Amino acid sequence: MGDIGQFLPMILIFVVAYFFMIRPQMKRQKDERKFASELKRGDRVITKSGLHGKVVDLYDKDDSCVIETMAGKLKFDRSAISMEMSKKINAPAVEKK
Repeated sequence: MGDIGQFLPMILIFVVAYFFMIRPQMKRQKDERKFASELKRGDRVITKSGLHGKVVDLYDKDDSCVIETMAGKLKFDRSAISMEMSKKINAPAVEKK
């Protein structure tokens, strides 16, 4: 019983780390994969580097997409598209009073 008591604080630290750090990160990765797989032509997106554009073509073979910007068309991996920023740009504008 005494040996378990010595390891109890370490076990508690791992449990807390799992629920506050590891589990939320796994959920976020799952949501990003779902977002990337649900992209479709015409979606307005922002890449993680800050490039704004509209999805023109999607390629399932190499998991990439072509984004049309004011500078032309560029090919990106779907993982380079920012889920948070793209959702903000596509969200309906809220009227300020």
